[in-house]
Amino acid sequence: MTLLKIYWRLKAVFKKLCFKIMFGKRFSIGKNTTFRKNFGLYLEKGASIKIGNDCFFNRGCSINCLESVAIGDHTIFGENVKIYDQNHKFRDRTKLIREQGYSVGKVKIGSNCWICTNAVILKGVEIGDNCVIGAGCVIYRDIPANSVVKSNGGITIETLE
Repeated sequence: MTLLKIYWRLKAVFKKLCFKIMFGKRFSIGKNTTFRKNFGLYLEKGASIKIGNDCFFNRGCSINCLESVAIGDHTIFGENVKIYDQNHKFRDRTKLIREQGYSVGKVKIGSNCWICTNAVILKGVEIGDNCVIGAGCVIYRDIPANSVVKSNGGITIETLE
């Protein structure tokens, strides 16, 4: 094993240890799961994150959790993937958005998935096993097992009432 590989292995072990110390039993991580530079983790009090074995998070990935995020074994993430189990409430026009709180919903990502670069996974979503989520996709509804999701580049604009 080269010195560089030893360095990266030790760095990953240290990062996992830091997360375990900070979050205790609310954060669990499987064997051989690794993170590259700038991995971010936000875990609200009372929330939990479970990451399976042999997962890989590329540079700039983040998980923002107010309730629950679960990731299966052997799932890999491209650069800058973002996972959110919450969203700002915004419908009350008499209040500032930042004062309206959050709506939350559990996120579950299956085993043996590939979540490509710049994908965003939103609250309340379950992605089945053996899925590929294409680069730049925003996932806001469940994806059945053995699916490939591609972005068509279109947007929809809705007016607030």
